[in-house]
Amino acid sequence: MPSLSSARRIGKRIIGYPEEIVPVVTVKEWVYDQTVNPKQRTTWLACSRFCNGSCVTVSTTFSGPSKDDQKMTKIHLLDFGWLTGDVIAGLTVGIVVVPQGMSYATLFATSKDVSIGPVAVMSLTVSQVIKHVQNAHPNEWSGPTIASTLALITGFIVLAIGLLRIGWLVEFIPLPAVSGFMTGSAINIAAGQVPGLMGITGFDTRAATYQVIINTLKGLPRTRLDAAWGLTGLVALYSIRMVCDFLSRRYPPRWFFFISVMRNAFVILVLTIAAWLYTRHRRSASGKYPIKILQTVPAGFKHIGRPSVEHKLLTAIAPELPVATIILLLEHIAISKSFGRLNGYKINPNQELIAIGVTNTVGSCFGAYPATGSFSRSALKSKSGVRTPAAGIITAVVVIVALYGLTPAFYWIPNAGLSAVIIHAVADLVASPSQVYSFWRVSPLEFLIWVAAVLITVFSSIENGIYTSICVSLALLLIRLAHPRGSLMGRVKIMTNSPDSKDIETREVFVPYSKKNVNPHLQIEPPLPGVIVYRFEESYLYPNCSLVNDALVDYVRENLRRGKDMSNVSASDRPWNDPGPRRDIGASEQEQNLQKPDLHAIVLDFSQVSHIDTTAVQSLIDTRSTVERWADHPVEFHFATVLSPWVRRALIAGGFGLGISSSTIPLDLASVVPYGESTTNFVAIQDVNLAHDLESGDVKKSHSGPELQSESELVISKDTPFFHIDLISAVRAAESGIGRSSSSD
Repeated sequence: MPSLSSARRIGKRIIGYPEEIVPVVTVKEWVYDQTVNPKQRTTWLACSRFCNGSCVTVSTTFSGPSKDDQKMTKIHLLDFGWLTGDVIAGLTVGIVVVPQGMSYATLFATSKDVSIGPVAVMSLTVSQVIKHVQNAHPNEWSGPTIASTLALITGFIVLAIGLLRIGWLVEFIPLPAVSGFMTGSAINIAAGQVPGLMGITGFDTRAATYQVIINTLKGLPRTRLDAAWGLTGLVALYSIRMVCDFLSRRYPPRWFFFISVMRNAFVILVLTIAAWLYTRHRRSASGKYPIKILQTVPAGFKHIGRPSVEHKLLTAIAPELPVATIILLLEHIAISKSFGRLNGYKINPNQELIAIGVTNTVGSCFGAYPATGSFSRSALKSKSGVRTPAAGIITAVVVIVALYGLTPAFYWIPNAGLSAVIIHAVADLVASPSQVYSFWRVSPLEFLIWVAAVLITVFSSIENGIYTSICVSLALLLIRLAHPRGSLMGRVKIMTNSPDSKDIETREVFVPYSKKNVNPHLQIEPPLPGVIVYRFEESYLYPNCSLVNDALVDYVRENLRRGKDMSNVSASDRPWNDPGPRRDIGASEQEQNLQKPDLHAIVLDFSQVSHIDTTAVQSLIDTRSTVERWADHPVEFHFATVLSPWVRRALIAGGFGLGISSSTIPLDLASVVPYGESTTNFVAIQDVNLAHDLESGDVKKSHSGPELQSESELVISKDTPFFHIDLISAVRAAESGIGRSSSSD
């Protein structure tokens, strides 16, 4: 219909639709990539969330979520040959988790290796949440009620993060921030347990760490008999570990390893027997004992039910939810990745978060407080030879047996002994000197983040420490994004002696003029006069695009000829901020200007540019306009290694890459797989990509039969002569056109 075609033509003119169509990636193709074969994608997502590929009852094969990622994942049947390792690991961790769990409880009154349960840092955080809520609402809710509600809410939050597949948010928190927070928290916990170890009372052990340390030193004269149990237990724990570590290095069998693993249970058992022998006949009239003991521990699951979800309680807990959730995420993901690297398997962060979420939401119905991955127990589990996550079942059986059968014996456990277990466990969370020094060597700024996290945690609180480390890390990330490195490049000829012959091979590379990372004595040759080569070492985005503009424009104005003689331009025709040449030295300035080379082309190395946005393209357009006004003629812009289809699309939309190049160098060709011989119909895929215009898909281009049979084709489309496959070809193309007229607009 004529009216419809006229309306379409008018609409294209209004929006600035290009008359010359160049094939680019389209939104339609992107949507197709994301939605191809929804059945396979749904299967992949379900399996990635709810199975770990090792303990299901069906053997099947399915492809990944995208046609571009055709990795095949195999789900295997449970191998009963792994059972031995799982049983040993489960029993080992179960024996450890019982005394550690009781110890950590006193603080507040996907991965096969990770042991989820009570941990020191989370326990301390729960104690601070309880203190905050009870100070704001005294005598309204008990500590266990607050803790169970906190487990429910944080569990739901983490579960939602895992199901929504946004676990990548954890990646914004770098290793030094996590290490600094863990180190400060370990110091905080250990300092708070020293008074219990020594039997010192009379001050708040939940105050700032430095205050607890000062008050502990002041209270040393008030040390009580509890120190006999506490110090003895702490010395025994370290002695057993050091002796077993020494013997295990000399004697290969793993018996000494398992003896070392049992040290927590052994020391608690000995201290409990000693406490029972000493205190059973020394109870005072008021019911107190000479030393503090754990006393009655309820047996079994006595508080199964729906946790409290009162609106008032949720409002009181809300300010503390971010830090509690962050700790759940940080500890578990950090541990999972560490043991994944150690044992050679890859973890799925979203699946791990689902595991934490389910654990805490279900656990809250049993009166549990928030749980996450444990460094110490995960290490024991890994060293014990765990094979699958099924080892957690054995650990659960041990814990249940202890809950129902051993609680009467828990009555006589000395609190000082539990403090010794806590101090011994959290001491391993403190970063080693070698690790801290590695932070300094790799990145001094991140070392400062580590120091800030430790100091603020020690002198303020764990909450402030983690918030500070995260905020400073994000600020550093934004600063690095906004101020990336970029450099003007020169040519260096590299000579290589071939081992098979006496011939000397030569090749060209481009290095920065600064010579900071290469031999400072290298002879760097600039490109031919009139050509600028610039490399940008970051994605080209709105926070940093002005840097490229400033660098290129400033260099052009300082080193290249101005095309118009401004001495002949009246002041009224010049910009208000351009005073023009001084009258007394105007002639000499013009002579110096004429001695400079004329600007012909700017070559931009985009090999490290993975993203570009609208602001950056507009800045590049402004750069082109500015340098062309300076040169008083069109300037060619050549782009090297534009591999991202979306970067290519954005540059073409900005008017770059198109036109007629003045280059005299033939276009690059490369060998291709002849049609019909490839197992993947690559040419057919190319035809699909070329079958669309910028958006509508109206313009179609297809290969003819003879072209499909050719053995070599163009590497870069001839429609974009200013795009090049590498920097060498881009510079050669730019240099070959010097002195020739171009119409590249």
